[in-house]
Amino acid sequence: MNKSITQDMAYRQSLMKYAEKYGVSRASRKYNKSRSYIYFWKARWDGTPDSLACQSRKPHSHPNQHTEAELKLIRDLRRRNPHAGLVVFWVKLM
Repeated sequence: MNKSITQDMAYRQSLMKYAEKYGVSRASRKYNKSRSYIYFWKARWDGTPDSLACQSRKPHSHPNQHTEAELKLIRDLRRRNPHAGLVVFWVKLM
């Protein structure tokens, strides 16, 4: 990954190294973080700062999301009726 190391990542890296050397309980007291927080990041940590980056919480899919056919219908209808209001647009799609 070609990302810069943020302060949070550097902080977590030092926390992980300390926890590895002295144990989770001692690291918890020194860094004033819960043990569950340390175990959470320890499970992700592979020795590199990149593994300690925050990951997106955005879902990959949703059961009620539009299908490609529905999205095409919406785009076509919007293109054909550029001045229609949202209510008219919604009624036509329903």
